[in-house]
Amino acid sequence: MAFKGNGVGVNWGKMATHQLPSDMVVKMLLDNGFDKVKLFDADADSLTALAGTDIEVMVAIPNYMLEGLSSNPQAAVDWVDENVTSWNYTGGVNIRYVAVGNEPFLQTYKGIYDELTLPALVNIQKALDDAGVGGRIKATVPFNADIYDSPGSAPIPSAGDFRSDIRDLAIQIIQFLSENDAPFVVNIYPFLSVVGDQHFPMDFAFFEGTNRSIKDGDAVYTNVFDANFDTLVWSLKKAGYPDMPIIVGEVGWPTDGDRNANIEMAEDFNQGLLRHLMSSKGTPARKGSIDVYLFSLIDEDAKSIAPGNFERHWGIFEYDGKPKYGLNLSGHEEDMNLVSAHGVKYLERRWCIIDPDATDLASLPRSMDFACTFSDCTSLSYGSSCNHLDLRGNASYAFNMYYQVRNQKAGDCDFSDLAMITDRDPSDEKCRFPVMIAYGSVAAPEIRVLDLLAAILGGISTFLFL
Repeated sequence: MAFKGNGVGVNWGKMATHQLPSDMVVKMLLDNGFDKVKLFDADADSLTALAGTDIEVMVAIPNYMLEGLSSNPQAAVDWVDENVTSWNYTGGVNIRYVAVGNEPFLQTYKGIYDELTLPALVNIQKALDDAGVGGRIKATVPFNADIYDSPGSAPIPSAGDFRSDIRDLAIQIIQFLSENDAPFVVNIYPFLSVVGDQHFPMDFAFFEGTNRSIKDGDAVYTNVFDANFDTLVWSLKKAGYPDMPIIVGEVGWPTDGDRNANIEMAEDFNQGLLRHLMSSKGTPARKGSIDVYLFSLIDEDAKSIAPGNFERHWGIFEYDGKPKYGLNLSGHEEDMNLVSAHGVKYLERRWCIIDPDATDLASLPRSMDFACTFSDCTSLSYGSSCNHLDLRGNASYAFNMYYQVRNQKAGDCDFSDLAMITDRDPSDEKCRFPVMIAYGSVAAPEIRVLDLLAAILGGISTFLFL
């Protein structure tokens, strides 16, 4: 079981074309000892599966709902009634927080949610209070770490402050959170520091010590997580809230989709983070335990890849509930194994590949483009697990991903007579050709994957110590 009390939870996202049944996922949470889960909405299917467990839940309100909730208090009352109080019964769901929006002040949003977030937060908290659950269930806002920064050519945590363009608004929100005994929630991603700067010292992103440390007065920082976290601590101090509780809403490392994303690095980062949390030492500026939600539980093959191809590979579990690597969640050295989902059903063991006898390949680029537009080919991108395949291997991978997403329909393995179905697994030791799980298919993502070999980083937020 997980080290309960040390504050480690996990994010459960559902942006996938095929999803494990929610009751199976909740069993995974329990089997692996997770006692906290953060959702990205409040869908009834997930909440039904969580009912009757002791798992502490953070439900969420998507950004697109902020406008309506900010201008209409009754909409907030209705949302709370449907998604919180209706689950608040003996044997119901242990809802602890409501996340109002997700990273609404992200710089790439260009301020569209700035004036909506606080009114929506106020209306939701008032609705919780009026429903009689506000003493136990708190509304908060998960912020991206780009809400604060440390200016200068040699940034240090003690120089941290909230971004000048939203500082006044951020302090108003912090004041409201403080008045309602709600925590400040922040998402911290050391991985993005590495992706955003090819000269970033790699070992500073991890937890095993570093050849480069940052000295800040008497404090010495050997990893970017602590430095980023303490930049927030100092920002809160300067805002007048030195003791504001902090929850890290998202932190993790992806396993594919980038040359810096692989299983070994993800295991190294997440295990180092867990050891750090288990020590309960905290950071130089904030001693004690830190509440953290790992990102994420399961891979999501329908997420937008606008920030980068790695977006679909954050899970510590594969799409089918199999662990990607060992992870010690208990604090006991012998407990390195995560527990797989039980009883998973798959489609038939068959794959769609390029016909070995196909010689006229004129239509191949168009066929591959089509396949990757409506499935997930991010493992073919530069530095990824299937990047070593030749042209025919790339075609087979693309064809198979589309075929699996389409539930292995025979007519979906054609591609202008270039493809064929086989019962021989085309995977190699590095590149896995998946067989899809046999659960309800969601509409395939309408996201074009036209430039898989490019490092698609446009629009991604930057973080401290890039």
